[in-house]
Amino acid sequence: MSELHLKLQLQRSNGFNLDLDTVIPPRTCTAVYGASGSGKTTLLNCVAGLQHPAAGSTIRFGANTWLDHNTEVATHQRQVGYVFQDARLFPWLSVSDNLDYALRRRHRSDGPSREQVCDWLQLQELLPQEPAQLSRGQQQRVAIARALLSAPQILLLDEPLANIDQVNRRQILGHLQTVQRETGLPMLFVSHDIEEVTRLADWLVVLEGGRIRAQGPTLDLCSQLDLALAHEEQAAAILEAEVGERDAEFGLTRLSFAGQSLWVTGVSAATGARMRLRIPARDVSLCLQPPQQTSILNVLQARVTAIEDSQSDRLLVQLEAAGQLLLARLTRKSVVNLNLQTGQLVYAQIKSVALLSDEPH
Repeated sequence: MSELHLKLQLQRSNGFNLDLDTVIPPRTCTAVYGASGSGKTTLLNCVAGLQHPAAGSTIRFGANTWLDHNTEVATHQRQVGYVFQDARLFPWLSVSDNLDYALRRRHRSDGPSREQVCDWLQLQELLPQEPAQLSRGQQQRVAIARALLSAPQILLLDEPLANIDQVNRRQILGHLQTVQRETGLPMLFVSHDIEEVTRLADWLVVLEGGRIRAQGPTLDLCSQLDLALAHEEQAAAILEAEVGERDAEFGLTRLSFAGQSLWVTGVSAATGARMRLRIPARDVSLCLQPPQQTSILNVLQARVTAIEDSQSDRLLVQLEAAGQLLLARLTRKSVVNLNLQTGQLVYAQIKSVALLSDEPH
């Protein structure tokens, strides 16, 4: 994988100004996160060569310079795969023929085979059909497959799960995780959905008003109270843990980290494997004493590291547990009644834990 060097300036007549200078480290998936109008799609289009930033801008991917003061490589020569919000399949071609179109025009010979891609995205039954016969989720799976079959150096995804129902969105996220695992292909994934970001991305770029507000590991940024991610309704912390013992009688597996444990269901990974977990802030409650006779299995000892400074009805509390960060969303009355203070030792009751992947990114 290669670093992506970006120095971009672009002004529009409506007053929008993209202005950033950064290096995105080599990662399996980097998410570009921000509100509508923050510049996410513009950034992707500049990388792909679909938009032309101002003079003095630079784009380098690894050893390849795509844009500088005397170079501008054409879009079709940048060896990028691009998946848009709408699938943009050729309606006059079957699914099979759409895939063959990409194969005939692939950038290099060492890309994945058609059989591999169809297996990763579960397309075998769709091959004879035409795009009009497919659901939006199915169309996007075909669009992702077509982009992969072009054998790109990097895959760009511009909110590919927008306007897709929850069930299909989670299925496609699972397929993209399979692609990550099987290919290691660098991805630049644009989204304003925090669940998508935490499922896929190991590195995060947060945009606000055309500028980078923050950049770093997803695990770190998701729990920062000064960033918009923590204030989303679906805000969650990401933890890493190791698969431990199994309780066959109750179908549970213990995940451990630094002497603490979480019991979860649905773990197929081998003992000792590393996993990423997503813990929603709304599913964390706090006690000042170890809870007794509770139905909640997972209780972590934690220390309060920050409390949101606000007069709103609900406040975010940042916690540190065994060197990792948690978030709890509490009513302001609860914070006052517990007299919570930074540095205070508490017990975090965790109602739900979602498994994100078999290996940390």
